[in-house]
Amino acid sequence: MIVRNTLKSALAALIMLGAAGLASQAKADAIDDIARAGAINVGIFSDFPPFSSASADMSIKGYDIDVAQAIADSLKVKLNLVSVTGQNRIPYLTDKRVDILMSVGYSKEREQVIDFAAAYAPYYIAVIGPAELAVKGKDDLADKSIAVNRGTLEDTSLTQAAPASADIRRFDNYNSVIQAFISGQTQLMVVGNDVGAQVLAKQVALKPEQKFQLLTSPSHIGLNKNEDRLKKAVNDAVAKMLAEGKLDESSKAWLKTPLNPDNLKD
Repeated sequence: MIVRNTLKSALAALIMLGAAGLASQAKADAIDDIARAGAINVGIFSDFPPFSSASADMSIKGYDIDVAQAIADSLKVKLNLVSVTGQNRIPYLTDKRVDILMSVGYSKEREQVIDFAAAYAPYYIAVIGPAELAVKGKDDLADKSIAVNRGTLEDTSLTQAAPASADIRRFDNYNSVIQAFISGQTQLMVVGNDVGAQVLAKQVALKPEQKFQLLTSPSHIGLNKNEDRLKKAVNDAVAKMLAEGKLDESSKAWLKTPLNPDNLKD
């Protein structure tokens, strides 16, 4: 009888331990996994300047990396960068090969699969021209020659905004657009701020500047559904960077223009 009671007690204890283990697993989430690993896996485009690209010492640097590092620091873990592509990054996230994704544009279709933290990076389509050329709005595009990449969102946005007299010249790639602008074939060009930043940084003699924006679609940080603690941690880290001027510093360093908080609004 004593042996039987002892076995019953042992069995009950095992059941209780198993139940506690299951409860602990049920409560575990991405924050727990990140803390346990001591690192956060962040999906980035490894060749997406100025948001992320290889520097002279072959380390990956850029606006996205500044933000990713701040998030890792806020969680007190190591930053582990994972190179992704436009095709595999959502599966990498849902398969938990990465904890978060940088540079994700919001869409209702994507929202069916993943969640979005607050916008952290400006992405917009801008009209760029030399400082000496007075262009303040779409009406000023009348009679101006403008280079744009054929068939892109930039092309669509420009076509919708430009007056009928605008001379829109379409090219097959961004290098041709940039070359047409800097060589004087066109007075203006329309590109995303990622492409524009390279021109603003390098063409000192031309003194190019952003004239105005045609479309704004900020970048978000993507994460898996139902990860409320991780979402709050990411949002808090980004909010702190914004409040302390760190996002503005990154914008000036990488995008070559001060951060306009309005560009973080969808």
